Amino acid sequence: MIQTQGAAGELELAQYKPLDNVELAARIEAARVTLGDELLILGHHYQQDEVIAHADLRGDSYQLSEEAAASTRCRWIVFCGVHFMAETADILANRPAKLVERNQLRVQVVLPDMAAGCSMADMAAIEQVEDAWDQMGEVLDLKLIIPVTYINSAASLKAFCGQHNGIVCTSSNAEAVLKWAFERGSKVLFFPDQHLGRNTARRMGISNDLMPIWNPFEDEFGGNSEQQLTDSRVILWKGHCSVHQMFTAAHVLQFREAHPGIKVLVHPECPQEVVDLSDIDGSTGKIIQTVRSAEPGTKWAIGTELHLVNRLKQEHPDQEIHFLSPVVCMCATMYRIDLAHLCWSLENLVEGKPVNTITVDEETAHWSLVALERMLAVK
Repeated sequence: MIQTQGAAGELELAQYKPLDNVELAARIEAARVTLGDELLILGHHYQQDEVIAHADLRGDSYQLSEEAAASTRCRWIVFCGVHFMAETADILANRPAKLVERNQLRVQVVLPDMAAGCSMADMAAIEQVEDAWDQMGEVLDLKLIIPVTYINSAASLKAFCGQHNGIVCTSSNAEAVLKWAFERGSKVLFFPDQHLGRNTARRMGISNDLMPIWNPFEDEFGGNSEQQLTDSRVILWKGHCSVHQMFTAAHVLQFREAHPGIKVLVHPECPQEVVDLSDIDGSTGKIIQTVRSAEPGTKWAIGTELHLVNRLKQEHPDQEIHFLSPVVCMCATMYRIDLAHLCWSLENLVEGKPVNTITVDEETAHWSLVALERMLAVK
């Protein structure tokens, strides 16, 4: 993957850091007017409110990429999210069919801060996954193992799945994807988030003893015996979301004791014991829709990213909404994108000197798209 971090003569980021949010917001809006409908600013649900306020589209990572790719006018995508999201936007916006529609004119994708990564995605490097695959091949028939990567992963891992008869999933379609995988093989390698894999597979009747954890830092077989791998149905990668890992069963019990009648709503990236004690678990989109459709007076303890929970609290004052953890728990890498970075990246676009552009190489993009298209075909 090529990452272009800047251009000759670009405006310096340091010039933007001292500016207050009022001035930055005004300059962002001025840049949006100048760039017109050839620009789309995408804001992930976990972004800060002041950044979300400038987004043309707001949503989950895959949804945002698909909506942006569907635009016929867009020439610039500025993704206020994290690195893997910008990669997916580049893959979908510049897939062959879209390039034909635009006479081979590429949409350029900008990530306002290159340091906005994802700790979960970083827990599975392509070299580690390839090594794990080779080790599994020593004791298992690789043709019977279907690799499944969560959308929250690097393009290289999506491409790995594309090349090895695998697929991508989101938190909303993970069960349908696992069913697809088991129609084609007897085992699944699920990465990078162990909790989404475990919670989904358990709903399908697969017990924990058939889901060994592959630790890439163990010397042999990810810390498992040959028998554990032979008996397995789902091999879970030892990875997690640093935000959702923070929620505990104790938090759920404390809220139930302190607030009788409260409903607990959590993301399936939370540990099993939290999901088991919750009333509802689901994707970010499901969490938002559940609150939107709830009756006034409903009491919620919500286990997901802090900015989203606070935004739901502001948008639904007729309901009682609490953040499930007493510890401040937000996506620190997502938080890196602020108005200074957004303004800097937009004004460089106005100057014709794009910074922090994300371009996925052709082969990686091809195989990633294969895996993504398999996901889209799942019903």
